[in-house]
Amino acid sequence: MPIVVDIDVMLARRKMSVGALAEAVGITPANLAVLKNGRAKAVRFSTLEALCEVLDCQPGDLLRHEPGPG
Repeated sequence: MPIVVDIDVMLARRKMSVGALAEAVGITPANLAVLKNGRAKAVRFSTLEALCEVLDCQPGDLLRHEPGPG
């Protein structure tokens, strides 16, 4: 997948658990896991904004593009 989700990197930097982040953002831990593991097909801007607020980061800290072959 060309879009890579780096939520786990930010969680480690902030020393925060998935459960604590999910609660602070207002989503279920299961939905956060889907996003964190790169299995989500979409993300709401409101969710991305909440993630950035709680993790004190920019969207580019959470998402990056990794070009695939050919």
